[in-house]
Amino acid sequence: MSASEVAITPPESRDGIQMRVLGALSVSHLVNDTMQSLLVSVYPMLKGEFTLDFWQLGLITLSFDLSASLLQPLIGMYTDRHPKPRAASVGVGLSFLGLLTLAYAHRYETLLAAAALIGTGSSIFHPESSRMARSASGGSHGLAQSLFQIGGNAGSALGPLIAAFIILPYGRSSIGLIAPAALLAMFLMYRVGLRTLREHLSAAARKRRSEAALAPLPPRVVIRAMGILLLLVFSKYFYLASLSSFYIFYLMERFQVAPQAAQLYLFAFLAAAAAGTLLGGPIGDRVGRKMVIWVSILGVAPFTLALPFADLPWTCALSLVIGFVISSAFSAIVVFAQELAPQRVGLVSGLFFGLAFGFGGLGAAVLGALADRYGIETVYRLCAYLPLLGIATVLLPTVAPKRAG
Repeated sequence: MSASEVAITPPESRDGIQMRVLGALSVSHLVNDTMQSLLVSVYPMLKGEFTLDFWQLGLITLSFDLSASLLQPLIGMYTDRHPKPRAASVGVGLSFLGLLTLAYAHRYETLLAAAALIGTGSSIFHPESSRMARSASGGSHGLAQSLFQIGGNAGSALGPLIAAFIILPYGRSSIGLIAPAALLAMFLMYRVGLRTLREHLSAAARKRRSEAALAPLPPRVVIRAMGILLLLVFSKYFYLASLSSFYIFYLMERFQVAPQAAQLYLFAFLAAAAAGTLLGGPIGDRVGRKMVIWVSILGVAPFTLALPFADLPWTCALSLVIGFVISSAFSAIVVFAQELAPQRVGLVSGLFFGLAFGFGGLGAAVLGALADRYGIETVYRLCAYLPLLGIATVLLPTVAPKRAG
């Protein structure tokens, strides 16, 4: 049996969705992405302590995102042939090591290294975890991907809360208080999720995987569809970079919101994004991924176009709608791509998670430079047009959703 034939099957029921496994993956994803989000959440503190410009903050984000985006497809390609279930726990450990480096950094270069280390941990964690969420799906691929993804979005939302109530009052060294959560995530990934999945292989599951390995569409159509999906990921994450990286500064500059209150507004936006992520996958299972992607990307454009001209209450309301709607797309995009190339789940997962980070990092760097030169409000006016790229969804092939049997 070659390494590429190895399939990983949940122990409790090889035909049904494995909620215990998905729960472990989701909780670990929450912890991992909480550590990631703390990097951006402490930007106001870093900006003051190190006297940084917006473009320098953008370079920190770029350092994180490039280390994640460049490595993830390579790791996904490798684990397609040589599954490494325990690797995700190592990824969580590297993210935590990067966070500790951030907590005690005294030079700007060390901040860049810490960001790169956190990104490297994420590049190891995401492809294998996403692949195992699919393995535990029992056929409900959209639901499983959403349950996995909701942990990441919830973690991203927790970062600003931790920054507002712990790190800002008590200093950067208090970042180390997340250590117990990091150790818990490593334990869960090793004992409950990854080790369990690795030790239960099934000949029937291998057969199902082999039968599913044929793409339902011609290669030319698959390649074109992948390109369109990547364009949609670009529009989504380049726009989200303006919110996740600079929303705090936008509120502080335009509406004179206090830093701690701005963190709470950011938390509300990220919480709405988490809710959208949870619903996007199961809705895609029922009505089709293409419809979810269409509504999520292009449908959010009227709200993004209105945001730069809104007052504070409307800005908060619009940001909640934007976060909810646009975030419902990613689970649908990932599952759509996995169904286009079911024999390359690790590579596809790594590619799309990696490019999500890469586009976000590139967006943070470019938008940071624009903010320094033209002002943060100009950035929001320009980014408002990005969701219009969602019109490209019309070029995607129509694939009937696969229902769990």
